[in-house]
Amino acid sequence: MRVPNNALVVVADGRKMLFLRNEGDGLHPNLQVEHAQEQINPSDGEQSSDRPGRSFASFSPGRSAYEETDFHQLEEDRFAAETAALLKKRALSQDFESLIIIAPPKTLGEMRKHYHREVSERLLGEIDKTLTGHPIDEIEKALVAAQ
Repeated sequence: MRVPNNALVVVADGRKMLFLRNEGDGLHPNLQVEHAQEQINPSDGEQSSDRPGRSFASFSPGRSAYEETDFHQLEEDRFAAETAALLKKRALSQDFESLIIIAPPKTLGEMRKHYHREVSERLLGEIDKTLTGHPIDEIEKALVAAQ
């Protein structure tokens, strides 16, 4: 994938986001970190306090359990929405002309729900990979290899 000079590259998952700026050219990206943010998100077992509740049916002797809320996943979804909100703010302030987002499929799906029109118009591409824990040179290689 060609990454234009000065393009914003966002590498995110449900716990970490990196905002990188390409200081290289389209064929040889040179990504520099502009902003990094990480959240502490304990496991679901540490966040929930009880077992799921029970429901008793009035028309039969059966019982069923309510589905337990996954607080860990809710927090990851909120963090993805927060990333999209930051992109909206930066797009509206004309901070970038072109954008590439690298995130796992679930995070990409959550972010897409919150894309502002200005963000969508500047989006050159998306790569559905988890690269938040990788060094910058591996992120650059993944960008060059992407179609």
